[in-house]
Amino acid sequence: MRHARQSTLMLTPARMPKPVQELPQSGYAVVVDGQVKTEFMTKEGAENGARDLKRRFPMLQIKVYDAATKQAREVDLAQA
Repeated sequence: MRHARQSTLMLTPARMPKPVQELPQSGYAVVVDGQVKTEFMTKEGAENGARDLKRRFPMLQIKVYDAATKQAREVDLAQA
């Protein structure tokens, strides 16, 4: 009768590093469900990206963060 070999490696769950959720110091960022996803240098680029995402995924909460004013503005489906 054969015995199954036991591995000498201990299996431990892999620890996934948490994504960095720091807001940019300059420029603009698209924030999806509270997580910073993409940074842009221009307001127009950030708004276009946010509107495109909102059109494709209307259930998500999408905001455009302005680093100069340190405020985020939510993108509504009506604006998209």
